[in-house]
Amino acid sequence: MKCAMIFPMLTLLLACSEQKEDLTAYIDDVKNTTPMNIEPYPEFTTSPAFAYSANELRSPFQRLKNAPQVETTPATPTCPQPNTTHVKHPLEQYGIDAMAFIGTINNSQKKWALIQTNEGRLYRATIGDYLGLFYGRITAIKDGEITYTEMLPDGTGCWQKKQATLSMQDNAGENNG
Repeated sequence: MKCAMIFPMLTLLLACSEQKEDLTAYIDDVKNTTPMNIEPYPEFTTSPAFAYSANELRSPFQRLKNAPQVETTPATPTCPQPNTTHVKHPLEQYGIDAMAFIGTINNSQKKWALIQTNEGRLYRATIGDYLGLFYGRITAIKDGEITYTEMLPDGTGCWQKKQATLSMQDNAGENNG
């Protein structure tokens, strides 16, 4: 029985002889008919060497030794400052342009504003809650709009108050009032 299986296998292996005469003829034809046009290497011109002569000068990344120091004026305690010690509200991680006022919920004790972020998250906020990146604090919730006061830096260490509104019809961004 083993011989009966070995004989057909041996016949199949012998039938697979090399027949590559047509392949070698094609390769020879391609070699004979393809022109050998190799472009010469381009001529490179050498540039004169640059001599750096500023080794003895001050590095541009170091401060001047005798230059007057620019002093920043400390914040005046009488000018407005934001409350940085308050408990952070989740809406303070979003800019006003990433929020949309979508409705209100009235309770017997409070009125809540429903605010949706550009990520699709829904938050509720009431008067006194913070929102936005500039210490915005909700001062009023009326039908169709939220009024809030932001604290914007003026560049001198003080902060200026700015009142703005976020209305339902805007559906994103702020409407300065």
